[in-house]
Amino acid sequence: MRQPSTEWRERITPDEEARHAHAAQVIANLQKARSAKYGKGRGLHRKQLLAARGSLEIFPDLPEHCRHGLFATAGTHPVLVRLSNGGPDVKADRAPDIRGFALKVLDTSGEGALGGTTDHQDFLLINQDHMAVVDSREFVEFLEAATPGQLSGVLHLFTAHGLAGGFRRLRGLLAQVGKPFPGFAAERFNTVGPLACGPYAVRVRLAPAGNPPPQARTKEIVADMRERLAAGPLTWTLELQFFVDEAVTPIEDVSKVWPDAETPIVAVGRLTLPQQGVDPDAEAEAEAARFDPWGGLAAHRPLGEIMRARKATYFESQKGRGAA
Repeated sequence: MRQPSTEWRERITPDEEARHAHAAQVIANLQKARSAKYGKGRGLHRKQLLAARGSLEIFPDLPEHCRHGLFATAGTHPVLVRLSNGGPDVKADRAPDIRGFALKVLDTSGEGALGGTTDHQDFLLINQDHMAVVDSREFVEFLEAATPGQLSGVLHLFTAHGLAGGFRRLRGLLAQVGKPFPGFAAERFNTVGPLACGPYAVRVRLAPAGNPPPQARTKEIVADMRERLAAGPLTWTLELQFFVDEAVTPIEDVSKVWPDAETPIVAVGRLTLPQQGVDPDAEAEAEAARFDPWGGLAAHRPLGEIMRARKATYFESQKGRGAA
C-alpha cells in the first residue's frame, strides 16, 4: 500500500478567475430560468428528496496523517443531512440522475476556508467516483447550452466535439446519470473533488455500514429511505482516501478514479441517522441552508480547479435564492 504524500500541487492558470466568473454567471442564468418554472431554488441539486438530523462520531486513535481539522479530536457532532437529485430540473425520482448526499457537521470551530472563523464543516458527496469532464470548462459549456433545455445541451456535444467526440461524451454522461442506484442507505458516495486534510490531500467518502434492507419492496428512493428510518437507525462509515502522487491521484483532473488498491483509505468516523419520521423543521432548514464545499475549516479547504470554480458558482447560486 502506498503512503500518503504531501507533495500535491494545485495548478492555477492565468485565465482561471475570468473563466470562473463566467461559470458563475452561467449557473445564475440556469438557476433563474429554472426558478421561473419551478419557484425559487438552487441551480443544481434543486430537488430535495429528504432531510434528516443525526450525528457524526469521530473515531479515537486515528493515524497522525488523519488528525487535522475536524478529525483532530475524537468526539460526536450533530449533523444536518440533505439528500437530493443532482439536476437543475424537478422531475420524477425514477428518472436517471446523479444523487447528492450533503452533510453539515455542526459544533466545530476554527479558521474558515473562506476566511474568518467557522462553526461547521460541510461535505458534499455524490454517488460517483469521478466526473465525466476533466475540469469546469467543458461542464459549464454544456450547462450554458442546456439552459434552454436538455435537447440543446445534447446538440451542443456534437457541435463542439464532432460526431465521434459527441457520442463519446454523451455515452459518458448517460453512464453516470444512468448508473443503477440501490438507494441512499445502500450506495457509496464521494466528494470526487479533493480537499485538504492539514498538509495532505484527500477525497472524502461515505460507505454504508450494515444498513438493513427496506421493510417492503419499493422502487421509490424517498419511500425507501423513509421506510428504513421509520424502522431503525442507519449508519455510514466516513472515510478519507489519501493522495499518493499526481499519476495515481491527480488533484486537478476529476475525471480520474482514485483507485482503492493503490491509495491509503482510513475510516475516520461513523455517521448515524437515528430512527425518525418526517421532520418538517429539518426539511425547511436543509432547503434554506447553504451546503457549500467551501463552507468549513481552512484545514479542509477544497483543492483543484473544479473546487475553485465551485467557490464562485456556489456563491452566485446562494445570492440567486437569497441564501448568501
